Amino acid sequence: MLRHLDPWLEGAARNRGIAVGLAALAAAAVMGVSEAAFWGADKALAQSQARHLARDDSLRLRELLTTAETAQRGYLLTGRDDYLAPVQLAERELPAVLNRLRGQYESSDWATLVAHASDRADEKLSELQLVIQLYRDGNVPAWQGLVESDIGREKMQAVRDAVAQLDRHELDQIALEREAVDRSLSYGRIGVHGLTVISLLGLAIFLRRNEALHKARRQHANELAQERDRLDGEVARRTAELTELARHLQTVREDERAHLARELHDELGALLTAAKLDVARIRRMTKTAPDIDERLKHMSALLDQGIALKRRIIEDLRPSALSNLGLTAALEILVQEFAQRSGLQISLELTEVPTEDGDRLALYRLVQEALTNVLRHAKAKTVRVSLGEADGWLQLQIRDDGQGFNPEAVGAGHHGLLGMRYRIESLGGTLQLLSTPGRGTLVLARLPRRTAPGTVEPVAESAS
Repeated sequence: MLRHLDPWLEGAARNRGIAVGLAALAAAAVMGVSEAAFWGADKALAQSQARHLARDDSLRLRELLTTAETAQRGYLLTGRDDYLAPVQLAERELPAVLNRLRGQYESSDWATLVAHASDRADEKLSELQLVIQLYRDGNVPAWQGLVESDIGREKMQAVRDAVAQLDRHELDQIALEREAVDRSLSYGRIGVHGLTVISLLGLAIFLRRNEALHKARRQHANELAQERDRLDGEVARRTAELTELARHLQTVREDERAHLARELHDELGALLTAAKLDVARIRRMTKTAPDIDERLKHMSALLDQGIALKRRIIEDLRPSALSNLGLTAALEILVQEFAQRSGLQISLELTEVPTEDGDRLALYRLVQEALTNVLRHAKAKTVRVSLGEADGWLQLQIRDDGQGFNPEAVGAGHHGLLGMRYRIESLGGTLQLLSTPGRGTLVLARLPRRTAPGTVEPVAESAS
């Protein structure tokens, strides 16, 4: 099942890489288009600004000469020096304006026109200064002759024509630069819009693929959940089958024990009893022979031992007290006999509670197994066995003061309590094994009550 996830994981990683790459490419493209539009517009604006400055300088040239010429005429008519301020301004600013114009058109086709206009402007300013100087000197015929001549008008007209040509040229260039700015901005706008549309399409494709991946992930999650549920159901089914098998095996085992016990009781018991009766008759017939009498006594003792062994084997196979006297009486007999054989001090705290045959037999076998384990492994001195009812459950506890152990560290091969655990669980109960090294062991079994509670009579005694 996990192998089915590999293509999805690879696809998710690949799509993340593609998405990152496309996002970086789209960002670079948008930045590139934006920068190209910016630098194109900036260059066009810079050129347009230079055109405006050149146009302003040319218009300033014409303005300075025109106002200077008008100021000269006012001075000639009135003789007042305050009319000469525009002339003085032209004297101060005109060289700088002409230098800027020559520098701006130095490497262009308009350099000759600018040089011609500069020369005419210098000559016009010189002519204005000369007329003013002649007026101040009182040389009336000279300055009147210069004013009435066409030399100044021709020079001024040459400057006006040059400025007009430059102005038209700069206006045309400014219009072209404006178109370049508009074109650059339009290209940038179209590029950004186009890249935005492409990015949105890419985003839509990515979201679609991402949704497909999420759908695949949800599908895989559902498949995993279904597989997990199937495995859980399989485990539950197998567990139920194993539990039923354990119950069946225990039932078959107990049935075989009961059958063998009956066979031993009926057949072997009859044989041993008949042999003992025959020995008794022979002893009565041979009282005068001491040697024969001793041997018959010995044979009778052996038969008694055989009968006792048969009874013990039968009780181990199928305790008759459990069926005839009940669980508490059977446990008392079991504990007393075990205490006599083992030398352990065992205390009992038993409460008479109604139980079914299967529950009685399971609890009896659990006490047998637990006491055997205590004798073999615990190195205990005292054992406490208690049976009672708690919260509607039958509860059996076997606690010893032995050396204890770590239940998690128990290896394979310990099948006694494991078999009892399955046996208790097959009856709907639980079995807990609680132990700590150096602090003894507690075996706790709980079975559900299956019959209505009857008279409760606590019984407490000790066996040693």
